[in-house]
Amino acid sequence: MKLRLLLFLCAVTFNGFSQNNVLVFQSDFGLKDGAVSAMKGVAMGVSTDLKIFDVTHEIPAFNIWEAAYRLSQTAQYYPAGTVFVSVCDPGVGTARHSVVLLTKSGHYFVTPDNGTLTLIAEQLGIQEIREIDEVKNRRQNSNESYTFHGRDVYAFTGARLASKTITFEEVGPKLPNEVVKLDYQKPVFEKGIIKGGIPILDIQYGNVWTNIDKKTFANLGLKPGDLVKIQIFNGTKKAYEGKLKLVNTFGEVAIGTDVAYFNSLLNFSLAVNQGSFSDKHKIYSGADWSILLSK
Repeated sequence: MKLRLLLFLCAVTFNGFSQNNVLVFQSDFGLKDGAVSAMKGVAMGVSTDLKIFDVTHEIPAFNIWEAAYRLSQTAQYYPAGTVFVSVCDPGVGTARHSVVLLTKSGHYFVTPDNGTLTLIAEQLGIQEIREIDEVKNRRQNSNESYTFHGRDVYAFTGARLASKTITFEEVGPKLPNEVVKLDYQKPVFEKGIIKGGIPILDIQYGNVWTNIDKKTFANLGLKPGDLVKIQIFNGTKKAYEGKLKLVNTFGEVAIGTDVAYFNSLLNFSLAVNQGSFSDKHKIYSGADWSILLSK
């Protein structure tokens, strides 16, 4: 009996990382129809003991970059052993790999390998990657369905992994520790200027979030209360230029005032107190947008 228990514990643990019954979904499906509910139904069909949560289902359609960013924004706050299922899959049914990534932090990511893992791989590190065996890890009687892998493959595999129905090794064959990566502007400091990207908007409020972290920003030698010179470009076209006060909180300035601040991820950001910087200045996000900071 003791030997059987020991073998079971070994089966549900890999490199010290054990699944914890937590399953987190993300997609670009929206909530207007039953797609998300269908994925959760498949998961509950695997195990009613699962604890199911969502990152978001409002990723803009086919926007792999935003899917990558929202995972990196969220995953670090969940405990090791959590299984994430992310489905933003414009290449569904094509030759792109369906994978599960185990990070060095002990988190699992079930997703197409189409760039979605770009930031997670950098942020949490790659422990191991396995390709999903779609013969063994596919919802029963779904072989004739080619356009809903989120339901038939990813939700099913994620639920089986999170519920300990399968081990990580049973997901499928091991792959090289490499993922498909999207190109983006990383923050760099050179000759008194910081160049960075605008990966995302704080969409609810229209705040503009950059990827310039506090450590990189510190090269300018500026502190709260100082003015920051800002230039924003869409491709080669300058979309904004100005000097803004760096603040800790929005309440330090009058309503309607433009400010610079560090967001909850401690990245340099732009806002209007009780307004939308994006709407006011027509600034958006993505690979074509860049920002320069200086004194």
